[in-house]
Amino acid sequence: MNRRNLLFSLGLLGAGTLSSRWGFSRLARSAAPDSPLSAEAQALVDKAWEGVDPARMVDCHVHLVGLGTDGTGCYVNPRTEQLLRHPITYFKFAIYRRAAGVEDSEHPDRQYRERLLSLIKTAPMRGRALVLAFDYVHDEAGKPRPELSEFHTPNDYVLKLAQDNPEHVLAGASIHPYRPDAVDELERVAALGARAVKWLPNAMGIHPGSSRCDAFYRKLVELKMPLLTHAGEEQAVEAEDAQALGNPLHLRRPLDAGVKVVVAHAASLGTSEDLDKPGGDHVDNFQLFMRMVGEERAKGLLHADFSAMTQANRCGVPLREMLTREDFHSRLIHGSDYPLPAINALIRTGKLEDLGYINADARRALNELDRHNPILFDFVLKRTLTVQQDGKTYRFPPSAFMLPEGLLRGV
Repeated sequence: MNRRNLLFSLGLLGAGTLSSRWGFSRLARSAAPDSPLSAEAQALVDKAWEGVDPARMVDCHVHLVGLGTDGTGCYVNPRTEQLLRHPITYFKFAIYRRAAGVEDSEHPDRQYRERLLSLIKTAPMRGRALVLAFDYVHDEAGKPRPELSEFHTPNDYVLKLAQDNPEHVLAGASIHPYRPDAVDELERVAALGARAVKWLPNAMGIHPGSSRCDAFYRKLVELKMPLLTHAGEEQAVEAEDAQALGNPLHLRRPLDAGVKVVVAHAASLGTSEDLDKPGGDHVDNFQLFMRMVGEERAKGLLHADFSAMTQANRCGVPLREMLTREDFHSRLIHGSDYPLPAINALIRTGKLEDLGYINADARRALNELDRHNPILFDFVLKRTLTVQQDGKTYRFPPSAFMLPEGLLRGV
């Protein structure tokens, strides 16, 4: 997740008319996955799949959100419906609602779910998606705090989606480690088929470097389950009072415990205190993450998902370095961060062309794919990106889009 907008969720169920009135349809779009592709767009799709085994292709960063209709147990903070008190949040949710294709005010959770499944299942998209739960904020005593939480997606909702769609969906659980039952819940969801655990420390109130997490880390190692965690500045959900929890260097603790750690977006936003030089200046989070990459403790354990790296606020130095650092390509994990790719304001193909990542012909075909299926668009865009440097052409290899063996539990 990222950019001061995520919570893409479904909020604003009453904002359907406002979306049109305020022009939100120009900021986000609901694509038509059954629309025919031109020969040029289809050729770009075919080229993108060259060398990528669909059986090993997993989008490891897909969000499932809801309001709790039809018994899903989901939750979105009521402030998303409070126009006068929280206008930014209110209108932000209208954009995410539009991006997710949610128009049904009576059954929004079902519509979001069915829309997501159609994007994953409809050709020429292939592979599977790791769909993520999201736990409540918990206080120091381990008590859930819904009023402080932006949203909540229960583990059981995600697990059922995976059980009902085994060829297309893998379940990613989310468990706050301060919960009194955290280890028990981890064992429970693992037995039911969960493949990974998702954290967003800044927004959930988790200190990854705290000893309070040690028992949870030990159980992750025992269960051979990775931790997919955000690091760096969080701009998607409310986290202003806890940005320090996103310091990438805090993740040394789970690495030292032997946990496989996947850092979302390669910690590519914001700055944090350099904990190796207490009292010193803040350092770019991406630099702190890349410092850890070279450490002995990280070998075989530290990965980065490069979801959202094509967004306007990340497509400079972080994206360029991800492309040119061939020594790091084996640690890259593909993720779309759906539904963010369906928001025009976040991914701008014109800017990517200006920066030299794509040419005009590719941009036209990509824009067509963007209108067709945002998840497919995200994949093909990343397979199309190139960087010319020192007489050499760099691109993401097919292996970056195929799941490393043993990374996810049981996959």
